[in-house]
Amino acid sequence: MFFPKSKKHQVFLQQDGFLDKELITVEDLDKTQRPINQKWSWDRILRSPYIKQADTLQGFYFFEDHFSKEDLERHFDFYEPFTVHESSLSPCVHSIQAAKLGRMKQAYDFYLRTSRLDLDDYNKEVEEGLHITSMAGTWLSIVEGFGGMRTIEDKLNFFPQIPEQWKSYSFKINFRNRIIKVIVDKDGNQFELTGKEEMTIRVNGDRVVLIPGETVTV
Repeated sequence: MFFPKSKKHQVFLQQDGFLDKELITVEDLDKTQRPINQKWSWDRILRSPYIKQADTLQGFYFFEDHFSKEDLERHFDFYEPFTVHESSLSPCVHSIQAAKLGRMKQAYDFYLRTSRLDLDDYNKEVEEGLHITSMAGTWLSIVEGFGGMRTIEDKLNFFPQIPEQWKSYSFKINFRNRIIKVIVDKDGNQFELTGKEEMTIRVNGDRVVLIPGETVTV
């Protein structure tokens, strides 16, 4: 598979010839032209630099072990300014990636966009139905974004952070018939295990042993 790459910008290209487009950022786009998928023809959209959803960045989401955090940051900063997020698949991926980069304000802003996509009718199309993907994306933004949950070397890992606007949040994960409840607040992180056997997880890279029925505070 051919992956075009710009030596100048040190990024994989959204498509071959992407840099030949007129690279006007979304911030500089006339707001009366939004959402562009309802105002422009597809011919005009495809000739523009505007990206509907996380495409190149989604590759970093699925294959993050293949890239460094510096690679992600460089691609995030290059592509996000050209992304219109006129897709329910987009804000949640950006929220997760922003959280991984430690940009919690940005991560929270993207979380609000995915969680309120239909409530605030961002894309002016709620009369056509609700976006199931943004509902799943809301969950992913919290669990994989703020909670930093990953499976690394066959074990659950967590890198918890909390938005400045929240006091706490919690979620449950069923991992191989064992249910882990994760509670994150300003003072730390708590983990509760339901099951018959203890299990080992990692929190911010440190090994933590969970015992059924006990709460572990990290």
